[in-house]
Amino acid sequence: MFEKIKDLKTYEAGKPIELVVREYGIKPEEIIKLASNENPYGPSPKVIEEVKSKAHLMHRYPDDSFYELKEGLSKKFGLNAENFIIGAGSDQVLEFAVHGIYPSRVLMAGITFAMYEIYSKQVGAEILKTSSKEHNLKEFYDMYKEYKPEIIFLCVPNNPLGECLDADDVYDFIEKVDSQTLIIVDGAYQEFASFKDSKKALDVKKLTDYPNVLYTGTFSKAYGLGGMRVGYGVANKEIIKNLHKLRPPFNITTLSLAAAVKALKDEEWVSKGIKNNFKEMEKYISFAKEKGIEYIESYTNFIVLFIENSKEISNKLLKKGIIVRDMSSYGFDAIRITIGKPEENDKVIDILREIS
Repeated sequence: MFEKIKDLKTYEAGKPIELVVREYGIKPEEIIKLASNENPYGPSPKVIEEVKSKAHLMHRYPDDSFYELKEGLSKKFGLNAENFIIGAGSDQVLEFAVHGIYPSRVLMAGITFAMYEIYSKQVGAEILKTSSKEHNLKEFYDMYKEYKPEIIFLCVPNNPLGECLDADDVYDFIEKVDSQTLIIVDGAYQEFASFKDSKKALDVKKLTDYPNVLYTGTFSKAYGLGGMRVGYGVANKEIIKNLHKLRPPFNITTLSLAAAVKALKDEEWVSKGIKNNFKEMEKYISFAKEKGIEYIESYTNFIVLFIENSKEISNKLLKKGIIVRDMSSYGFDAIRITIGKPEENDKVIDILREIS
């Protein structure tokens, strides 16, 4: 039983606040969780009010056409409703794509989002990874030519490292790959990258012109709806039509749908949160330079600091009620810290100064 998945690794989510409360006896309000790349500011107040106003409908299934949400996304990207599929988080759309193609080989960066490998192994695919940890498109192309994978994953920007390809380099790469290879461009953190550097901003409408590209986005990060689990896929109509064959009915909730629809209407809130994110990130960069700590330039809502004995440092932080992500399981000493609110970041840096 389960022989085919016995070697499959379980995805490790960030340690939950409730577990830290139980293990260390720290009050929930004293815990700072900066391990799961959640938006510390949460959704727009308008979204919260909208969900409250729709709470009496939680016994009803959502509109399974997701008409309003697709209309909102259509306006955002200048596309048609037929170009979208809605998922319970963008990772569900990734799952649809992998199970739809049922590839024998899949190509990805040396270190990238763990679910690419997990979904691919579920269908028995061989996992091909570049020797470079970050995205190196020359290596991608060389491996593509040699192994001819049916799916290529590009994480733009990349989670869990934070680096980001230039949009023009992504287009150039796509144009060199044959149309029978599906290229999945994961844009979970695109709102952050686009804000920081226009060269990183992907033209999602342009991506739908390619016959073999699927773009995925999410409401979990910039829009602050991680707990509502809403994501989407964008592609030409033929790809979307096929992905819909795998989508179960009512795959997001009535309240999740209401939240996402409203969130799209308050871009001012989103922009404010992203601006604060990069302002606060400068504190960690200054700390790293002060201590001579290497870091990856980040185009996301987190930063990776290469700190010796990262597992020990992470545990020391945990005992003080601060949850970060230890990266030692990837084969190097580093911690990944989600950018929190000003007072949270100040406390984390003060404690890092004491223990590192």
